Amino acid sequence: MPEVKIIEGFQAAKRVLSRQGPAQATLEADDQIIKKVARIIKGVRKRGDASLLYYTRKYDRVRLTPSSLEVTKELISKAYDKVDSELVSALKLAAARIRSFHLSQKDSLWRTASGQGWLARPLSRVGLYVPGGTASYPSTVLMTAIPAKVAGVKEVIVVTPPRENERKNGYVSPATLVAADIAGVDRVFSIGGAQAVAALAYGTKSIPPVDKICGPGNIYVTLAKKMVYGVVGIDGIFGTSEVLIIADETANPRYCAADLLAQAEHDPLASAILITPSPRLAHEVNREVERQLSVLKRQAIASESLASRGKIALVSSLEEAIELANLYAPEHLCLMITEAASRVDAVTNAGCIFIGQNSSVAMGDYIAGPSHVLPTGGTARFGSPLNVSDFVKLTSLVAIDEANLKELGPAAATIARAEGLEAHALAVEKRLEASR
Repeated sequence: MPEVKIIEGFQAAKRVLSRQGPAQATLEADDQIIKKVARIIKGVRKRGDASLLYYTRKYDRVRLTPSSLEVTKELISKAYDKVDSELVSALKLAAARIRSFHLSQKDSLWRTASGQGWLARPLSRVGLYVPGGTASYPSTVLMTAIPAKVAGVKEVIVVTPPRENERKNGYVSPATLVAADIAGVDRVFSIGGAQAVAALAYGTKSIPPVDKICGPGNIYVTLAKKMVYGVVGIDGIFGTSEVLIIADETANPRYCAADLLAQAEHDPLASAILITPSPRLAHEVNREVERQLSVLKRQAIASESLASRGKIALVSSLEEAIELANLYAPEHLCLMITEAASRVDAVTNAGCIFIGQNSSVAMGDYIAGPSHVLPTGGTARFGSPLNVSDFVKLTSLVAIDEANLKELGPAAATIARAEGLEAHALAVEKRLEASR
């Protein structure tokens, strides 16, 4: 079993945790992957559905027909029969909490004005990418589709890869389909990878083009989103999952270890980091990681992640720990410290902050309420979690009455002439003359 590497001292930790911008695994994709993604996008743009069928057969090893690209309402309805009732209940509870959180956010952000101000108008159609293939992620359906529906998007489309281990045409996990129904998704397509992103961006005979593409995916999906940006909007460039835990001597080492492993089991490239001023806790967490790892089903993945990207940093104080966290700008930041809530204001860069011993990342992943689609790879310095504002566009409103014109017009004309734009100045001055 791997022992998580311990880094001693603020300066040593700072050198390791400093980073700028999105995950290097995404930005530094080799030329062959970049060329492959560009080729897929070009193929879908030129040949539409035919390319979707070809690339799905080639990369997912699933034979689709044009009629099996879209999952029928009948199949979605029948999916309930294949999903345990306890899971259905859990998904409905999660959906209710996610909807409640985003309705509250909408109420605090929206402003509709008839005069000076702005209008918030929902996008007409969005495409949501839900990872699939070897696993199913019904939680991602809820965490992306519900904010879109709360925002008022007219048509929400989900694309998700057909299951790799199934030879049925267009087979999608029943749990994913149930989540789509609970979330109010309008259409589901059993297509994944860069080809799905291209289809959403440019449209095919079967799949309509969308205004924006949201949701996480692998490096092919991420690169495809980058390449189609401008044709459509995207929510962000996402890397692999990451957690940074700040813990003091009061923290439970079993909880710390469990949360580190919960991230490590995602992917060999996932990052699990602990920062603490307590040498005792650091060593206890390392021993606990070894104990818990030994019984994990995804032991091999978690072991590789911890060996390559797992770290424990020993620092002198919680102030140093928070400074390092702000520098790293993690996707998930856990504060397992005394009076954790009092330290929140000191945190400037994090996708989501988990306050206190019981606030595990897993609760945020599934049931807490905020979307679990979060900025990764240091992009929390400038990025935000997926939320209702991702699914609207703002239109500014300007209404100048005669009093405003007299008060503000001369200054506008002065600035226009300073910029050498005489027609701009005259457009204002003619109105001023008429108002005298």
